[in-house]
Amino acid sequence: MDFTELEAVEGLRWPWHAWPSSRSEAAALVVPTAVLATPLAVTSDLPLLPYDPLLCTTCQAAINPFARVDYRSATWHCPFCAGRNPFPRSYHGIGENNLPAELFPTYCSVEYILPSNSNPNAMGVGFVFVIDVCTEEEELRFLKNEMLHVLAQLPEKAMVGLVSFGSMVWVHDLTCTDCSRVLVLHGDRDLSSDKMKEFMGIPQLSHSKFGTPMNFQNQNFLLPFSECEFNITTVIEDLSSMRDHQRGHRPLRATGAAISAAVALLEGSLPDHIGARVMVFTSGPATSGPGKVAETDLSKPIRSHRDLINGNAPLAEKAENFYKKLAHRLSDKSIVLDFFPSSLDQVGAAELRYPVETSGGIMVLAESFESNQFKKCLNHIFKPGENSHLGMNLDATIDVVTSKEIKICGALGPCISRRVKNKLVSEKEIGEGGTYSWKTSAITPKTCIAFLFEVSGHEKNAEQPTVFFVQFKTKYRHGDGGFHMRVTTAARRWASPRSPEIMSGFDQEAAAAVVARLAIRRAEEYFVRDVIRWLDKMLIRFTAKFGDYAPEDPSTFRLSSNFSLYPQFMYYFRRSQFIDVFNSSPDETAFFRLMLNREGVVGSLIMIQPTLFQYSFDGPPIPVLLDISSVSPDVILLFDSYFHVVIHYGSKVAHWRKMGYENDPAHENFR
Repeated sequence: MDFTELEAVEGLRWPWHAWPSSRSEAAALVVPTAVLATPLAVTSDLPLLPYDPLLCTTCQAAINPFARVDYRSATWHCPFCAGRNPFPRSYHGIGENNLPAELFPTYCSVEYILPSNSNPNAMGVGFVFVIDVCTEEEELRFLKNEMLHVLAQLPEKAMVGLVSFGSMVWVHDLTCTDCSRVLVLHGDRDLSSDKMKEFMGIPQLSHSKFGTPMNFQNQNFLLPFSECEFNITTVIEDLSSMRDHQRGHRPLRATGAAISAAVALLEGSLPDHIGARVMVFTSGPATSGPGKVAETDLSKPIRSHRDLINGNAPLAEKAENFYKKLAHRLSDKSIVLDFFPSSLDQVGAAELRYPVETSGGIMVLAESFESNQFKKCLNHIFKPGENSHLGMNLDATIDVVTSKEIKICGALGPCISRRVKNKLVSEKEIGEGGTYSWKTSAITPKTCIAFLFEVSGHEKNAEQPTVFFVQFKTKYRHGDGGFHMRVTTAARRWASPRSPEIMSGFDQEAAAAVVARLAIRRAEEYFVRDVIRWLDKMLIRFTAKFGDYAPEDPSTFRLSSNFSLYPQFMYYFRRSQFIDVFNSSPDETAFFRLMLNREGVVGSLIMIQPTLFQYSFDGPPIPVLLDISSVSPDVILLFDSYFHVVIHYGSKVAHWRKMGYENDPAHENFR
């Protein structure tokens, strides 16, 4: 079974492709029953359907190729709940030789362009840029240059605002052309959202229909880009460094208050389901107000891992609580939080990780705003999509429907629970649980979320089904302004505990990715040594169950080929920077874990076990061991750890390069 080919069709990776039919037998598998879903995966032959999906009136599952259709009575039977549903008049003429695309057996994924949510006059995406003016003058100049490049890529309908901050927070009025006018908020006060909106003069926004144009005559702080292009460009160009602080002290930075003000501006100015981004650019930790993570006195260092472990980081705990509340405000209004720090020291990224991750935002830890890493990432966000619109998918909700024998435990990845329940939701919560529906304010074709399930068992005296179904419904605002819904439906088989189907259907790569996310979640609640002990115990139970061996004779131990790499993945993972935090700051650890938590199986495995490829004259590139024995004078080694790529030239190859052989046509094969 080629799991990557299945993933190319479904956008799903399953650790187990056949599940036991009882709860105890499923628990005995050790590796949980889960699905790694990439909701907007680029799949081959994805049909785009210009109408609303047909939903089951009982369980709300969308019609799919597994539905049983009765052409005579013009009804279809839901494979999830067995409910009987009539076809609407628009399906008149349906027959065995005239099937709609959503019933084609080869289309397990379809995408609907929802006409009920389309509005050609809908306003554009909102952007509020939050800029730290405590940044050194040269760094601020680099940042301003990049900001001007970003503005040049914004569509005219985009709603833009600007907030700058130091010890105070300045919300810039973009209507004033004669002089610079700002609303000043005190940086050390934790003002409520309503209070901030009152100060900004923003009236209470009624919950109008999606995209209904608003009257912006009283909106001085968030305007269409076409109306304020000159003003916002001028304000950004005129920003100057206010890095005035005592020697031996950090500047006063009200980062949390500035972010809260930007969110309040968007909350009060945009209707629901528009989508927006708050993009924060800073060069140091918050030292004032809500979200404060460090004292101004440099003799008091910012928290370390040891401080967090020993409970000696009271500022970090307060900041995390503040940002967790902020994360729910972001989710309620479909706002993305992006964080771009530029510093050689820590900046408080660990405390900001939760709202950045759950909103689907981006975090880049750069050493300078002049770095290529920062520039490329910023340009990638504003990369245009088809038809010249912004390539951003915002305001996404993901609903999961399962067969009645399966309960939903939760999700691990860039999403937040909407806390809505039905009978398919398990009492056991893992990660973002207690729901069948999740929200993420931004989603890309590479966003991957792990959904965890438990087998509840079959009802007594009921007919035992041979297959079960899982469906993912992802509704999001497309870059063109309209709403789409991607529906992916998959079926897998139930199997007896000792069935060879269970063993042959084990995907060790997907299993490693799921267990890694579970371990990261545990690492946030338990000591690292306890997480390592948990991983070891899990691996021992796993190998004891699926390995072949003679008792008391370790030399006889064997694992079949589709299980043999799993212990190797765990070996590297327990020693990786995700678990072993020695020589890493809390900010670096938070960044690494955030990236692993959203990456697909291939990217996750590269992070866990870096790859090393050998290039030589003997043939095509081949993978080699991560060992000194792989070094040879006449080969080139390419090391990829996902975060870094390193090229090593053998001594002979380095000499040939020094001689310029790669530029010599006589040595074309060397080039």
